[in-house]
Amino acid sequence: MMSFARTALLMAAMTGLFLAIGYMLGGTGGMMIAFAIAAAMNLFAYWNSDRMVLSMHGARQVDAQSAPELVSMVAALARRADLPMPKVYIIDNPQPNAFATGRNPENAAVAATTGLLRTLNRSEIEGVMAHELAHVKNRDTLTMTITATIAGAISMLANFALFFGGNRNNPLGLIGTILVMIFAPMAAMLVQMAISRTREFAADKAGAEISGEPLALASALEKLHLGAGRTVNEAAEDNPATAHMFIVNPLHGRAFDSLFSTHPRMEERIARLEAMADRMPPSATPGGSGIPNSGGSRRGPWG
Repeated sequence: MMSFARTALLMAAMTGLFLAIGYMLGGTGGMMIAFAIAAAMNLFAYWNSDRMVLSMHGARQVDAQSAPELVSMVAALARRADLPMPKVYIIDNPQPNAFATGRNPENAAVAATTGLLRTLNRSEIEGVMAHELAHVKNRDTLTMTITATIAGAISMLANFALFFGGNRNNPLGLIGTILVMIFAPMAAMLVQMAISRTREFAADKAGAEISGEPLALASALEKLHLGAGRTVNEAAEDNPATAHMFIVNPLHGRAFDSLFSTHPRMEERIARLEAMADRMPPSATPGGSGIPNSGGSRRGPWG
């Protein structure tokens, strides 16, 4: 509940920021025009983003014939999470990573890279797939679409002010307009990233509950973090706007990671999962998904 409350507060802050900046830069008319354009752009993205993102990363859909172990695993986890069966995709990419997409649970897809399937053991893959199903269950795609709409509108207002001079009648005058033009998009981006990081913590927790093995997810995150740092994901580097969708940051430009990253610090994510495992009764941890665990030595390829 705390994560949802924090997300709601951050979204309220984003909305308040938009209203204040909108008046400062464009007046009431400019604010409404920018919001309408940004909303239309993101509405299109909301209905088509799943196909667009899967295509960007060269994902291929698999089924019970082409990837039986992975598909049966996702099906079992989806039943445990009380979700419809999502479409399952594999991405031919050496970087170990995964993401979920889709506008709602009825139109969801989960995707894992071949690097992930080769790097992790079965229980760790279960943890990662459960994390992605948690994003689906929490409707994080909708949350991030709304925040992207508002952030896009703020950036558009700043561009309007750059070309048309902004609202000179605002309380801070010309200097205030210039300062807002410079810092407003940055502030919106920071709030958007804070929301994204909050949703990652929530998906870690819910994913561990779905799989029943928080330590397996913690182990997977550590391996994925190290693997992503050693392996360049060309598709993600070419499409950095999709970075927030992945379970770990797929990009290598991390000089300002703590402030500008869409993902929380990996050490904190792992620490929270370890603390969660300490609180769980011993009977709740092994084989949480109901899928036989083949042990730590099991590796892919699974597709």
